[in-house]
Amino acid sequence: MIKKIVLLILLAIMSFLVSSCGAKKTSGGKLYKSSAKVSYYHNKFNGRQTASGEKFSNSKLTAAHRKLDFGTKVRLTNKINGKSVIIIINDRGPWKRGRELDISKKAFMEITDNKDKGILDVMIEIL
Repeated sequence: MIKKIVLLILLAIMSFLVSSCGAKKTSGGKLYKSSAKVSYYHNKFNGRQTASGEKFSNSKLTAAHRKLDFGTKVRLTNKINGKSVIIIINDRGPWKRGRELDISKKAFMEITDNKDKGILDVMIEIL
């Protein structure tokens, strides 16, 4: 009998932990990643066609992701300074290991404090 009670308690705890590990609601969006590395596109990609068919421009607020649907709006929040920007997925990538998104230079510059560093640690919310 005690074993059954302990087992039920363990199952309840495990169920709670699994459900709390999922995406959480935040201010207007669904948390996708609480910590992710992003980098920005080099200027040499300006004018090239993205995977969605649009022409890439570092002066727009866009990004590349491996799986998110084209047109998905995403809020990126810099974990160091709290600045955020809303971008739209319009390309595939990044192809560099350990990076979650390649974002346009404009988006990157809006949320960074260090203009000399090309990688940021951000929180990602899907809007």
